[in-house]
This record gives sequence, C-alpha cells and structure tokens, in this order.
Amino acid sequence: MGKTPGTKLIADNRRARHDFQLFERFEAGVVLTGTEVKSLRAGRASLQHAFGQLRGADVYLVGANIPEYPQANRENHDPDRARKLLLHRREIDSLAGKVHEKGLTLVPTRLYFKDGRVKVELALARGKETHDKRRSIADRDAKRQIDRALRSRR
Repeated sequence: MGKTPGTKLIADNRRARHDFQLFERFEAGVVLTGTEVKSLRAGRASLQHAFGQLRGADVYLVGANIPEYPQANRENHDPDRARKLLLHRREIDSLAGKVHEKGLTLVPTRLYFKDGRVKVELALARGKETHDKRRSIADRDAKRQIDRALRSRR
C-alpha cells in the first residue's frame, strides 16, 4: 500500500516481508489509551515481534511495543499489552476461517495515522522456509544487478 493523502507512517514491519509470504491485507482500527496515542505521535512504536490473535469473536494485536509516554504521570500504559483491533464482523469471520483452515497467521505490516486515527495493516501470511528466504535474497540481488547493468548502458 503506497502513501496516500492524509496518512502518516508510524512503523513499518519490513521484517514481515522477509520472513513471511504475504497474501490478503486488511486495515483495522486500534483501541488505544491517550498516552499510547501521544507516544505514537512522537513516532515511537515497534511491530518487530507482533502478530494478530483471534480471541473468541475479537482480534487482538499482541507483541506490538508502544513505549511509555515520558511526560505522562503514574497513569501511563503498559508498553506490551494486547490491543483490540476494530474490524467488521464479516472480516473477522473470514479471517478466522482462513487462519484455522489454511494454517495462515496474521502479521501486522504497517502502523499509521489515517485522518487522525491510528490504523494497522494486517496481512494473512504463511512463514517462509530458510531456502525460500535465500531464493528471495538471490532474486533481489539478481534484479539489482540487472538494473545496474541497464543504467550503465544509458
């Protein structure tokens, strides 16, 4: 998903593109506290070890780290708490079916502001094997060399 007007990127999970084969993507709202939003506005967040988890009829973002807001008082938030995601019921049902039947997982790929609201982009993903990762790296290097050779000819 490219940059669109009214969006501001907070965190990008580049590791997910390397470790997982990404399929369908969903945009979800995130239930946050005030200190979490202030911390995100400062651009502080990590999706490195995060994943989406189905709990009953809800989806939660687990493992995302939003550091405490330094100017907050004792009512600060827990940086690693699970955060509820806001999706339509039909989207949750569709995700639940695909996760349980096909063995896919939910991986957050981006965290961003869209028109002042925090959104997370979730992707249905399947983990890559080591040889698949090596093949991806080799393909990327080959493409880079081809581009370099074409540029030098001009």
